[in-house]
Amino acid sequence: MRLPGFIRGIFGRGDGVPQVVHRGSRARRILVGLLIALTGLFGVYVVYELGRYNAGYDRQAVGQQRTELEVKIEHLEAENRGLRTKLAELDTIRLGRAREQAEVARAMGDLQAQVAKQSQELAFYRGVVAQGAASLGLKVEDLRITAAPQPNAYVAHLALVRSGRAETVAAGTLLLSVDGELAGGEKTLDLATLTGGRQQTLRYNFRYFQDFDQQLTLPEGFKAAHLVVEVHSSRGDVTPLSQTFLWSIEGSP
Repeated sequence: MRLPGFIRGIFGRGDGVPQVVHRGSRARRILVGLLIALTGLFGVYVVYELGRYNAGYDRQAVGQQRTELEVKIEHLEAENRGLRTKLAELDTIRLGRAREQAEVARAMGDLQAQVAKQSQELAFYRGVVAQGAASLGLKVEDLRITAAPQPNAYVAHLALVRSGRAETVAAGTLLLSVDGELAGGEKTLDLATLTGGRQQTLRYNFRYFQDFDQQLTLPEGFKAAHLVVEVHSSRGDVTPLSQTFLWSIEGSP
């Protein structure tokens, strides 16, 4: 007896024998497939490692080299930090030296000013010792002649000091003149001629000493021989002073 079609579809496709699905066989096939895949991957890895080995690649040596390079990098970084620290210290030292040089220059300037002041005081006391008396007098001290930048121009540097007691202020006039030769004859040039008419006399007013730096211009062809300094006091009881100095340019051979 033939069964209806839908009943035959339940028990079988057409031969009347029902088919049973074996789940265990399917799991074994999946497991076998996974093992085959893993074996294939392992084989590929083994072939890869053999290829690197045949090419001269030593994994242990490479690992050791990498470790050595990492250690070297650490040493270089430490050395770099040390160099940066040293550079910062050198910059600090350089700035400190610049400040020290500025302080030394300032101190030298102060010392030079003190030396100049003491030199002036020394000139005064030399005059006092030279006189050795209580009488009031004036003296020309430390006269020097230097060349000026202008042609035939010179600067007379001199200090006028007092000898004896300095209870009052000394005041008066100072005259400069130059003796020499011009066009084969002797000639004396006064201060007005030496300054182009700008100054007739020099005024002084001091208690202990006074410095003068006066520029003098000689005519073309004039040969100077002596510089004459005349000091006239505004007080009648002080004898006028006249001193003659050899015309010698400081620094000339």
